[in-house]
This record gives sequence, structure tokens and C-alpha cells, in this order.
Amino acid sequence: MKTLLEKKITPDWEKFIDCINRKGTPERVHNIELFLDGEIQNAVCEKFNLLDGFNGDDPYFNEKKQVQIQRFLGYDYVRMGLENMDFVLSFSTTEDTAKRGHNGGRSFIDESKGPITNWMEFDKYPWPDPEKASTRAMEWYEKNLPDDMCIIGSGGFAHPAEHLMWLMGYETICYALYDNRDLVKAIYDKLMKIYIASINIILQFDKVKIIWGSDDMGFKTGTLISPDDLREFVLPSHKKMAEISHEHGKPYLLHSCGNLSDIMDDLINDVHIDAKHSFEDTIEQVTDAKLRYGNEITLLGGIDVDFLCNANEKDIRKRVRKTLEICMPGGGYCLGTGNSVANYIPLESYLIMLDEGRSY
Repeated sequence: MKTLLEKKITPDWEKFIDCINRKGTPERVHNIELFLDGEIQNAVCEKFNLLDGFNGDDPYFNEKKQVQIQRFLGYDYVRMGLENMDFVLSFSTTEDTAKRGHNGGRSFIDESKGPITNWMEFDKYPWPDPEKASTRAMEWYEKNLPDDMCIIGSGGFAHPAEHLMWLMGYETICYALYDNRDLVKAIYDKLMKIYIASINIILQFDKVKIIWGSDDMGFKTGTLISPDDLREFVLPSHKKMAEISHEHGKPYLLHSCGNLSDIMDDLINDVHIDAKHSFEDTIEQVTDAKLRYGNEITLLGGIDVDFLCNANEKDIRKRVRKTLEICMPGGGYCLGTGNSVANYIPLESYLIMLDEGRSY
């Protein structure tokens, strides 16, 4: 049996962006992920001895580790945003039962009540300040990232739906959209100022070639709040992020889970996203989305997470190949999971997916 990832890939961020911009069928498969859980990253490093000779006490160990992992796995980029931009939120924690579980358990946002449920809490909330955020990692990547790789600017901004639901609590915002819309609007306006300041700082770095917003707006059969409320309190933020990205000549990608069929026309023709990420078989397979939207936007990922958790090698390779046969022609597709490389996905299954892409 051949060794997984035996065929080597040299990153090429320019061709990666050409693929996203649908400038013809790429010479090879380009890979993309929103993120890899830390446990998966560590397992990859251990399996392939990626950190031999690395100094754990190096102040830039984590940045060097990311470059090593991303290059080895065949990604053309690292993903980075501003640091020290965390929002204070309400969490609950439970045991992580994954084979490679998170230390300290798995955390979830409190769905009923967040830190801002009234005007007094709004006034007292410790909003993060982009002007005081750290660009330490961005500065290191700007100077040290190999020339064949780029930075995807992402994290900490462009989450309006999520931040509204996290800051208020999902139950609370559902009531507030009926009886306290002024408070929802005030939170949204505050978020917009933070996002605009954040993206403008990030885009000062030349190696940032793509902006990636991440904002779960739906569930299995629809949107989490009404399409009209999304059009008022969420989509204008993404439209502004896309507008700023495009002014700088950068594509704007959107990760959003859930059934967004009611707002896909808005996302394509008003927000002007360049690519859509996050696909789940129980909602829509990426191959179907490619046939429906592939002439207008790029489709990203789509190898279903539940499928990867349960399928054997033969079925994974068969599905990857079928997906590439449908989605690769003309460009506008990058291979990846339907969501992210969670710690409960078997490592071998994830590597088989990448391996099949390399041999396509």
C-alpha cells in the first residue's frame, strides 16, 4: 500500500486564487479548510514527524508550526486575523467524547441568555477594540511566510449573525427582534464599526490575498432568523466586507452553515460573495450546488463530515473523485470537508481525502 500524501505538492497562492476566481480548470486540485482542530494538527505532526528540530520555546513556534503543517498537507495559505479580539460570551462546557478530545471538554454558547439582554448590559459590555488588537502573528507571516503562500484574513470579524446570537442568546434575540429591535440595531451598529476597523487593519498586510467571513445563519431546513431580519441586521455587514475586499482586489469568501436557499440570491447578487463554504449532505451536496450556482460563485469543500466519520477508504476515494469530476472543470472549486477538520473525524479518513485529491 502506498504511503498517504506520498505525492508532493508545492503551494502556489496565485493559481489558488485563479481557481477561486474561476479562471479556468486548474492544473491540480487546490485544498481549503476553515480550520483544523488542534488535536488533528498535533496528530498530523506526530504521524509525519513534522516538528523534528523545532524549538517549542521559540516565541514564533506556533506560526512556524502552522506553515509546516499547511505546506505538508498541500494548502496554499495560512489563515490569520487580529489577535486579542475575543468577545466576552456565556459558555457551558461538557465532556468531549471524541477519541482526540479537547482538553477541558467541549464548550457551547448559552442559547438562552447572552451577556447583552438589555440596554444596561449593552452600555457596560467590554467591546474589543481593533486599534488595541495585536498584529504580532500577521507581522511575522508578512516577513517570513514563503513567497508561494498567502494569508487568508479571517477570524474575529464578519460574524454578524453569530455575534448577535452569541451576545444576546438565541432565545433572547428571537424575542428582541419582535419587541426590542432598537437594541438589536445598536449591537449590530457596534459590530459593524469593529468589523470595518478590523478588515482595514488586516488589509494593510500585502500577503493577505483573500478575506474569509464566517457566519452560521441557518439550520437543516431554514435560516435561524427570518430572511427579512437577516437582510436588515446581517447581510449588509457581509456586503460591506465584500465591498472593502473587492476595493483591494481580494475575493470575499463566506462560510455559513445551514439551509440558506431563501437568501442565496441575496448573497450572490447583492452581497456579492465570491465563494460559499459549508455543505452538509442532509441539506445540499456540493455537487448539486456546483450545478446550480457554479457559473456565479465558487464552491468550497463539501466532503460531508458525517460521511468522513463513517465511510471506508474505497468510498471516500470514490466520492472525492466524483466530486472533482463534477466540480473541477472551469475552476471554482477547492477540495475540503463540508465544514472543518473536527477532532472526531478519523485522521486516516481526512488524509485519504487529501491523498485522492493529489492523485486526481
